[in-house]
Amino acid sequence: MRNTTAVLMLAIGLVGCGEADKEQKIQEEEMTSSTGQASAPMAQKVPHKMLIHGHERVDNYYWMRDDERKAPEVIAHLEAENAYTDSVMQHTKALQDALFEEMTGRLEKDKSTVPVYYNGYWYHTRYLPEKEYAVHARRKGTQEAPEEVMLDVNALAQDSGYFSVGRLAVSPSNQLLAYPEDNMGRRVYTIRFKNLKTGELLPDKLENASPVAVWANDNRTVFYINKDRQTLLGYQVMRHKLGTPQSEDVMVYEEADKAFYTWISKSRDGTQVNIHHSSTTSSGQSILNAETPLAEFSPLYPREKGHEYSAQKLGSNFYILTNWQAENFRLMKVATQSAADKSKWKDVIPHNSKVLLEDFTLFDQHLALIERKSGQTGLRIINLENDKDLQVGFNDPVYQLSLSANPNLDSDSVRISYSSLTTPKSVYQAELDSGELQLLKQDKIPGGFDPEYYQSEGILITARDGVKVPVSLVYCKDKFKHDGTNPLLQYAYGSYGSTVDPRFRSSVVSLLDRGFVFAIAHIRGGQKLGRAWYEDGKMFNKKNTFTDFVDVTKGLTQLKYGASDKIFASGGSAGGLLMGAVVNMAPDLYRGVTAAVPFVDVVTTMLDESIPLTVNEYDEWGNPNNKDSYEYMLSYSPYDQVKAQDYPNILVTTGLHDSQVQYFEPMKWVAKLRELKTDKNQLLFNVNMEAGHGGSSGRFRRYHETALQYAFYLDLLGVGEAAARVE
Repeated sequence: MRNTTAVLMLAIGLVGCGEADKEQKIQEEEMTSSTGQASAPMAQKVPHKMLIHGHERVDNYYWMRDDERKAPEVIAHLEAENAYTDSVMQHTKALQDALFEEMTGRLEKDKSTVPVYYNGYWYHTRYLPEKEYAVHARRKGTQEAPEEVMLDVNALAQDSGYFSVGRLAVSPSNQLLAYPEDNMGRRVYTIRFKNLKTGELLPDKLENASPVAVWANDNRTVFYINKDRQTLLGYQVMRHKLGTPQSEDVMVYEEADKAFYTWISKSRDGTQVNIHHSSTTSSGQSILNAETPLAEFSPLYPREKGHEYSAQKLGSNFYILTNWQAENFRLMKVATQSAADKSKWKDVIPHNSKVLLEDFTLFDQHLALIERKSGQTGLRIINLENDKDLQVGFNDPVYQLSLSANPNLDSDSVRISYSSLTTPKSVYQAELDSGELQLLKQDKIPGGFDPEYYQSEGILITARDGVKVPVSLVYCKDKFKHDGTNPLLQYAYGSYGSTVDPRFRSSVVSLLDRGFVFAIAHIRGGQKLGRAWYEDGKMFNKKNTFTDFVDVTKGLTQLKYGASDKIFASGGSAGGLLMGAVVNMAPDLYRGVTAAVPFVDVVTTMLDESIPLTVNEYDEWGNPNNKDSYEYMLSYSPYDQVKAQDYPNILVTTGLHDSQVQYFEPMKWVAKLRELKTDKNQLLFNVNMEAGHGGSSGRFRRYHETALQYAFYLDLLGVGEAAARVE
């Protein structure tokens, strides 16, 4: 264990304060509890005044922001927090190790994906036993052909604490590979190129890029996205010619509106390069013939405020998923040369106020769609020649369903990905003419997992305004007693229209086997019940997200799914904002709360356009430069609303290099909670000094963070030595 007291003293001494105060503070921090456990690090207060709309706020911990992530006083304080967490949780080390072994023991050590055929090759990804990263490979012509390893990420990552590879892109000639890599976790990539015939790396290196590259059909021209170094926003589409320095690359598109994200792709028929433009409430697409990479991109249809659309090409037509006069979206069709004339768009799938059209893909003679009705997704297949309409569903009470890899237009089946709270991830193919399902692969769960031991449910709980909120539940049959005595972990997200569907989480089994009920609250702000469900949980309706979560907690205890004194809550990123709001509003409901990379300093962040993602999200949270938005956001911002009251036990986690929610947001929040909270409950802060928003890279070591989280819950219940269910 690290020298906790020395690190704590260093964190205090470097901040700077009056000598008497400093000496007193150091003396306080040198004190330890009667058990020898280190005291919590208390941060120095340095008032920073902020004035807007005639209202003054004072932020005593503004000094914690360091965009370079090198300030000695900041690093020392973060290390002090880690040392304190290590000290408090030291007695659970054996439990954490046991949980880690359990969770990683459920991972298929030599896992591989279902091969996908494209342009003459069968592509697959596989893992070597005990290795952290994937091996990307292919076979020419048949699945029996010799394997060609394109990229062994383990070899690339061997000297890195963090390593991530973006989207791989093979040239149309099948000879060259473009792959983006990130060794810090800031989601800023370097794109490299490999000759797949010789195995040699090309000298070309494209720095400061988004994790995607698209080939033109000449096999020499590559399009990629350049990032703004301050905001980390991808905003310039660049054209690179192999064999030339990056300094000679040509900018072919620049996004002038900071509210828009930029992405690139290639059409499935290989004839078109796409630039995708998306903001919270508007989207659009620009196109280029892949045979003429030196030409200019042109809008498929001009961007309009409030209009969201995306298009796929099939032959001489575009199929357009659009919310034009269709809140839940509809699918329309137009000849490619007439796409800019909206009056010529014709309905293929009309708008349905009760059905959300989520996704679609095209084949030569068929259309496959994912639709959401009454909160549940289903697969629909339509024959484009005779209009035969098939519905394909599944029998689990609640589940997750999405389109999988479908690169070929001439396929006679569509691949889908399926999972439920009791069913591991499964890849099916559905025959396009009959809808008949064939299971291609289901993830193996070593360690004796048997789905028959577990039960899932979907229920509705009435919120305070009368709205019924869907909730998905799972528990171990022989551990669950419907008498209100089980511990319960409630999870939610509730922002950006992102729906957290009930999928299989192998790590959660470790809690289920110890008697936990796991609940997903499908609160407003997601799209579980359609687009209106999202609109009712954003902007000036944002508080519905928080009250829904609280009301679900109360409903679950009333229905005796969980004991009122054994309720835990968890959320990350925008879900971490949810956790921050909930512990301010209803701290007495929860035994413990975990908040991962939490977006908690809402107002200050959204007032600062230099911080990544700020301007992009004005339509999600509001623009606090406007007085009405400022006042509303301030009324729920977790950091601003911390007050002198009792709080539950809280574990906060973050990554120093987080590009989505900067490390200083949770750092400040923890400091302010320590200053004002009136209880003696645990407040722990764990900082991954090598990672970003997604935590540790690699398929095994990320479970150390999950093990810490679960040990935190179990320790609070006093069952730290409890074993999993024994057969």
